[in-house]
Amino acid sequence: MIYLILSILSSTAIFVVFKLLSKYNVNTLQVIVINYIVAFTIGISLNDERIRPEIIYVDWFMAAIGLGILFITIFNVMALTAQKNGLSVASVASKMSVIIPVLFGIIVYGESAGLQKIIGIILALTAVFLASIKPKSNVVLTKSIYLPILLFLGSGIIDTSINHFAPNGNKALFLAVIFGISGIIGLLILSYKSLILKHYFKTKSIPFGIVLGIINYASIHYILKALRVDGFESSSVFTINNVAIVAVSTLVGLFLFKERISGKNWFGILLALISIALVTL
Repeated sequence: MIYLILSILSSTAIFVVFKLLSKYNVNTLQVIVINYIVAFTIGISLNDERIRPEIIYVDWFMAAIGLGILFITIFNVMALTAQKNGLSVASVASKMSVIIPVLFGIIVYGESAGLQKIIGIILALTAVFLASIKPKSNVVLTKSIYLPILLFLGSGIIDTSINHFAPNGNKALFLAVIFGISGIIGLLILSYKSLILKHYFKTKSIPFGIVLGIINYASIHYILKALRVDGFESSSVFTINNVAIVAVSTLVGLFLFKERISGKNWFGILLALISIALVTL
């Protein structure tokens, strides 16, 4: 359970960093790219195996490359969704995607699907929706509807694939490859923006990128640790992790950033606690 708590806390810290980026007018893409480089460095540092050319033949290598491409692609889809459909739509689409790894665990891994657990999962999805919808948010469902659909599918595929392809042994190298690929693509995008569009790099992005890289790596590292604990099913872990992040992030927004929370948000937090209890027990 300690791994799950650490994953929830580090994922919530990511929310805090993104809020600070907006507050201090920091370039989000630059921070994201630095974050990938830092996370790659951490993965390489924690790797306890010698890196050999034969790594390209291990069963998870191509999956890690695909995930690296998907990471930065979905990030851009999330940004476009927030711009064209509203922040609430982007938040709901990314968080509701938890149903994909949950169903994958039940159908493919043959995990338990008793009545109590199913009710808990349904309540969790409802909680995510209610806690994510912000008062007076700009929600546009009819415009660019394909974006939230892509975000939903992409986020769900990322969670499912990380769990499915991550090796039982050395996960540090697996994560390093993912973040390394994302970082390379990000650097190419930044180079294009700098040379062609004249969007130059700003040094104030560096400290934010370093912090984000550390907590981003931690969030994935600890969720993988939690997924490998005996007695925990992936469908339960993903449900608890996702709904807890939404609930805690909402409370952090209230107490730290003085955000307004509606009655629906509070009801969503209550349902989150009930769903966690049902799924855990």
